[in-house]
Amino acid sequence: MEQKQWIFGRHPVLEAMQAGQPVEKVWLQQGTRGEFEKELRRLCRDTQVPLTIIPKEKLNRMVRGNHQGVVALQAVAPYQQLDDILPFLYERGEQPLILLLDGVTDTRNFGAIARSAELCGVHAIVIPVKGSAGLTPDALKTSAGALARIPVCRVKSLVSTIELLQQSGVPVLASDLSGEEFLPGLDLAGPVALVLGSEGEGISRGVAKAADKCFKIPQLGTLNSFNVSVAAGIMLYETMRQRQAE
Repeated sequence: MEQKQWIFGRHPVLEAMQAGQPVEKVWLQQGTRGEFEKELRRLCRDTQVPLTIIPKEKLNRMVRGNHQGVVALQAVAPYQQLDDILPFLYERGEQPLILLLDGVTDTRNFGAIARSAELCGVHAIVIPVKGSAGLTPDALKTSAGALARIPVCRVKSLVSTIELLQQSGVPVLASDLSGEEFLPGLDLAGPVALVLGSEGEGISRGVAKAADKCFKIPQLGTLNSFNVSVAAGIMLYETMRQRQAE
């Protein structure tokens, strides 16, 4: 059972966010108005923290105590900024390896992906603000601590992030069953960003269109695809293999 770290009450939540404490998500009671609501919305917008409006009854079930209409879930680590990471990598003479997750909502898959990412030398994992697993205690445990070691960036738009990567000299390659090329035929030794979609839907249309190239992993069986965490391990191992050969 995931042990969640809650912050609740108007002043504790505002103070935590103003102090820069890592926050995963905020829930606000339906019908809340006034200066507190405006300030909370501003903080969530500026820090890219998802804000969800729910009835009082649901808040009552989330925590025990006087929540005053607001509850926040702490993140196990602070989220990073990708545009801070990329220049640092180039300054050190490293070839950026970035992993983008488009709609991976299962916490255990996210943790398993992060574990493979850390072992294979990924410099940062990028996830969208909405529709993604995040830095929760359960994800940290599944990752064997990898999520405490590898930067995770949370962004409003993966398409905009892809454009940033391309402008920074990092080609973006997306794993997609409709891809015409196969993973082993790709050149992964240089700067590269790899995109993985959700297990059910795959990558979104906008992300597929924005990527430089779509590829697929070879398979012999008749099932539709590999589990997303297994696919991540295959892709990242091939990338590591090519880079070590270089």
